[in-house]
Amino acid sequence: MIKITGKTAAEISESIRTLMRHGELRPGDSLPPVRDLAQVLVVNRNTVAAAYQRLVKTGIALTQGRLGTTLCEPPRAGEQEGLSVGTALIDLADGNPDPRWLADVTTVLANGLPKPFLYGEDTILPALRQFGETWLGPDSPPQWALELTHGAVDAIERLVAAHLAPGDKVAVEDPCFLGTINAVRLAGMQAIGVSMDEAGMQPDALAAALDKGARAVLLTPRAHNPTGWSLSRRRADALKRVLGAHPDVLVIADDHFALLAETPYYSVIPASTAHWTLVRSVSKGLGPDLRLAFVACDPETAERLRTRLSPGMTWVSHILQTIVAACLTSEGMRRQLDDAREAYANRRHELRTALLALGIDVPSSSGGFNVWVPLPKAEKDIAYELAKRGWLVRLGSVFDVQGECQAIRVTVSKLQEGQAQRFALDLKACLGS
Repeated sequence: MIKITGKTAAEISESIRTLMRHGELRPGDSLPPVRDLAQVLVVNRNTVAAAYQRLVKTGIALTQGRLGTTLCEPPRAGEQEGLSVGTALIDLADGNPDPRWLADVTTVLANGLPKPFLYGEDTILPALRQFGETWLGPDSPPQWALELTHGAVDAIERLVAAHLAPGDKVAVEDPCFLGTINAVRLAGMQAIGVSMDEAGMQPDALAAALDKGARAVLLTPRAHNPTGWSLSRRRADALKRVLGAHPDVLVIADDHFALLAETPYYSVIPASTAHWTLVRSVSKGLGPDLRLAFVACDPETAERLRTRLSPGMTWVSHILQTIVAACLTSEGMRRQLDDAREAYANRRHELRTALLALGIDVPSSSGGFNVWVPLPKAEKDIAYELAKRGWLVRLGSVFDVQGECQAIRVTVSKLQEGQAQRFALDLKACLGS
């Protein structure tokens, strides 16, 4: 047996960590059964169990019931969305909105910034509370509460931390948004990929994930990133029936593109679900730096969020709230959002039409900044050939959960006139080479 030492849970867990640092234990190694190690160390079994739980909470061990406890790599963030700084290529990989359609905050703050706020004051400005209740109320189950977080990913991180424990399984869309994958990974959770089609998550695949023990479901009802797919009413109803049989599963609907959505919102949250959340961010419509999300949720979940967003801790800045409220209530900004919605739809349609005209089959999308292109050849080879022709695209595999993806994601938000046709021609040449 590996020389694990210690008499307390802290000493035993630190001994294991030291053995990992020295290479005597490695990710993938199984730790001794609790009973066996307790006998060797002459301590209570509960002490060893507590030591293993400390390792699980830090994300370097995974407890799998009768299968025992296994060491794993510490959770790390994977790829991120954003500009590819320094590239000379035309960047169709960054996932960003077009800066021309984002809010110019200097034009909406006619009344200036708010008075200074102090610890203990209400964490949500009245104007934003009213807007949030009007915006999310009709799409929320009865008896709901409103909170604010620092964007959609921040909401997801707080929600899984509030309801789940490291090692728990979370059902996510496959392919899955980078921010979601990273949030689940860094929280120490296991992501179970649920296959999709153009109507959203597939009900049979969701049922299978729940049968495997998923304790939470995280899905995107509209403008899914990377595919641009949105739930149909029929698909949402089917998913709701599946979830209705699992009332204790946390349901998170990440409606991140709501400000610019082109399709109706269809809820998957059953009346029987005990814990649920609807998240709507303003970042895609107003700008990535305006990191604020409205969160509608059941009262118990709201209380758990409130303990971390309290007036004495990490509430969303009232200055940021003032800017967002001014934007959301501005007639000019609403017209700009309408124009942006139309522009993004036109650019997706232009690129898809150009690809279809050359015989490249591309699924339809109903929202977002991206076009999803499944490939008959290795995605890395295609991306390399496109780079030689001056294009930078995102590999579909970075969004992959189950390891079965061959695709590229093309961000169209900043396409210039004529670029869609040029890109389609170059992609056709790459596929034929």
